[in-house]
Amino acid sequence: MNSKKFQTEQEEFWAGKFGTDYIARNTSRHILASNLSFFAHALRSAQELSSCLELGANVGMNLQALALLYPDIHQFGVEINLDAAKQLEVLLGRENVFNGSIFNFSTNKTFDLVLIKGVLIHINPDMLDRVYHKIYSCTNRYILLCEYYNPAPMEVIYRGHSGKLFKRDFAGEMLDQFSRLKLVDYGFVYHRDATFPQDDITWFLIEKIE
Repeated sequence: MNSKKFQTEQEEFWAGKFGTDYIARNTSRHILASNLSFFAHALRSAQELSSCLELGANVGMNLQALALLYPDIHQFGVEINLDAAKQLEVLLGRENVFNGSIFNFSTNKTFDLVLIKGVLIHINPDMLDRVYHKIYSCTNRYILLCEYYNPAPMEVIYRGHSGKLFKRDFAGEMLDQFSRLKLVDYGFVYHRDATFPQDDITWFLIEKIE
């Protein structure tokens, strides 16, 4: 599937050359190893997972690690950059990849886990509510939200670009907005971790309750 109608400058940014260049910087065996350690820890309190949707999946480095932890998991990815989506299709199959904006993605399916990692920070803040609702509607059990945390909204210059990275309490905003969500676990991984570093990611495992 494919959709190219963008509503914000941030979507154009990631669909274009910068998003394509990102692939080479974030694809390696070392990243896969760190991701495997990351998800083993972040999902330690979750029950068995049979399906996962990743919003902003890039070439699937997160999904590769999850597949090692859950060999039978059915995976689906949304990716705005065409070059990344093509690589993701090799991993997941074309039918399981949506190449387009998160805002344009829709599905009647729900998933045991909805994963979003290092993506909300790049969403236009005025559009966050739409993404929160999409995450909430797509999960039937868990949300794993992994982003840069800050108690109050703030913008950070990102590789020389303004208006492209925003920190805030994404998880707290979702927990306040949706009464059926509860926090299960949370943690932080430092970029100077000697063995399995992540990019100063704060993660939150959230469950949708009946």
